[in-house]
Amino acid sequence: MAASTSNESTNSVVENAAIHPFRIEVPQDEIDELRRRVPPLSAHGHLPGFDGATGWLNSAPLMVADLRGHVVLIDFWTFTCINWIRTAPYLRAWDEKYRDHGLTVIGVHTPEFPFETDIDSIRAAIEDRRIAYPVAVDSDYTIWSAFANRYWPALYIADAKGTIRFHHFGEGRYEESEQVIRQLLDVPRGLKDDPIEVEANGVEAQADWASLESPETYLGHERAERFASPGGAAWEQNQTYSPPARLRLNQWALSGDWTIGGKAARLNKADGRLAYRFRARDVHLVMGSAERGESVRFRVRIDGSPPTAARGVDVDDHGEGTAAYRRLYQLVRQPGAVAERTFEITFFQPGVEAYVLTFG
Repeated sequence: MAASTSNESTNSVVENAAIHPFRIEVPQDEIDELRRRVPPLSAHGHLPGFDGATGWLNSAPLMVADLRGHVVLIDFWTFTCINWIRTAPYLRAWDEKYRDHGLTVIGVHTPEFPFETDIDSIRAAIEDRRIAYPVAVDSDYTIWSAFANRYWPALYIADAKGTIRFHHFGEGRYEESEQVIRQLLDVPRGLKDDPIEVEANGVEAQADWASLESPETYLGHERAERFASPGGAAWEQNQTYSPPARLRLNQWALSGDWTIGGKAARLNKADGRLAYRFRARDVHLVMGSAERGESVRFRVRIDGSPPTAARGVDVDDHGEGTAAYRRLYQLVRQPGAVAERTFEITFFQPGVEAYVLTFG
């Protein structure tokens, strides 16, 4: 969930993982300048196996031998990643269009945060994103390591002999990726000449790259930056925070009784608040109740007022919403010109955990 293609930021990973992955975004204007023809495809090694999967969804377990004769697209994802969410419409469309012509799409769900190992949450994300292709659950990072992968999202395409012929990290390059698929498949000429058309809506809509000036911002102390509450942060202990007189662009602050842990900030008492000064069309927050089956009501304000037409899909016109299981919530989508504004979210019950803010 980096703010630009030129700045790759190291993400926290599940505890005890030995790797440090990245998330990447590609502006649309760069995508439009991609080459119109795919060059001769070179080999990038052979397709590793999936023996380390801790489970499979939408499919019985698959082995590399089962995939011989198929062009295989491997997509590494994690369900809170906005960068991956914005690629999901393309993955669905490729699966639907090319499945009967020899393409097998396999999602590999490798978690960033510990709660993303929860199988019910992964199932819910598969349903939300309308994924019909097989998903290997990679909670132990075994498949990730076999690919020597470091990115969410990451795409690998292997030919019918199991040789990886193309890879791409991050968003974008959709046209080029589809050209590779068509080049490797034996499909009718008319189908080859007819690339997919994707109309992404809601949280899946592509970012407004021209206006995006706010980077992903982690709220746990392992990666926290630009924290502006007076007196600074106290790690791993209850602390009562207050807001500064003024937030500068991309600074954030807390109000109320919070504990800032390694990966998230947790609210200890009701009526806690998180504020952020941002410039972007969209604001998302990965959050949810720390207790299974519980929910926390919240209220969003933009420059002190209800969002009305600028509300995200997870709030109403008055800015009211409920955080239940931990996932990405879209809280703001501005319909008009994008300006520098202040976002605030107030939680009416304790127990919410807030992990990372992302923008679009």
